[in-house]
Amino acid sequence: MTVTGTTLVIGATGTTGSRTAAQLTAGGHRVRAASREAGVRGSARVSFDWYDPATHTAALDGVDRVYLVPPVGDPDPAAVMLPFLRRARAAGVRRAVLLSSSAIPEGGPAVGKVHQALPGLFDQWAVLRPSWFMQNFTGAHAHAVGIREHGTLWSATADGRVGFVDADDIAAVAVRALTDEHAPDTDLVITGPETLGYDDIAAITTEVTGRPVTHHRLSYEEMRDHLTRTARISPEFAAMLAGMDRAIAEGSEDRVTDTVQRLTGRPPRTFRALLLSQSPTGPAT
Repeated sequence: MTVTGTTLVIGATGTTGSRTAAQLTAGGHRVRAASREAGVRGSARVSFDWYDPATHTAALDGVDRVYLVPPVGDPDPAAVMLPFLRRARAAGVRRAVLLSSSAIPEGGPAVGKVHQALPGLFDQWAVLRPSWFMQNFTGAHAHAVGIREHGTLWSATADGRVGFVDADDIAAVAVRALTDEHAPDTDLVITGPETLGYDDIAAITTEVTGRPVTHHRLSYEEMRDHLTRTARISPEFAAMLAGMDRAIAEGSEDRVTDTVQRLTGRPPRTFRALLLSQSPTGPAT
């Protein structure tokens, strides 16, 4: 059984927000798509900016659930998110689903502080902690740009392995967390079906696309500086991301979970399957 109501999807033009809004709409749920950018087909659009409280009232009007995508690139999102969440609770929101990261524990840096506060703010809640997105290698992420423009994948992950996950699978879990009669009231680590190293990602991409891709291994310091130059993010955020790469090298993401299968009833998609779905000709022969 699923609950009824209206869901505010923050970041509704982003990687997981757009997919969550689309899947909710396809399932017949009422969606308010919040973003600074263009609207989402099939959803009621509302302008929203984390840093502009004047946009928050209209976004919260009449909604009872919210999907929270933190402000991108902010090393301290709690500063703007917690006042909004207190306002959301006062406005009648009773369920909140937060997008975090498998690399950030409750009470940890950045969105980890929001994770820690969420159970005290809402009776129904869930924290999605996906592993690294497969779409990082196919969309607008610095990794994808490096692959397309240079045939190179830069990282400080060494031989570390990651349970890369498809953003469509993350969205499917988000929909269940938002609409099931009972919220999970827990954090959900979400992975794909297998762990892969960045050498594996380069090899699979080469095979499927027919374009040579090489994994270039950097030190923590080199990766931090590379991100600062190429990704147009703050030195502090670049240092945090490079630190996550270093943690991967030390084995922090070498795991798979059954979250997608358990909540959606189907297995998560593999990285090879994702690339094949986007390739007009299939693997190179």
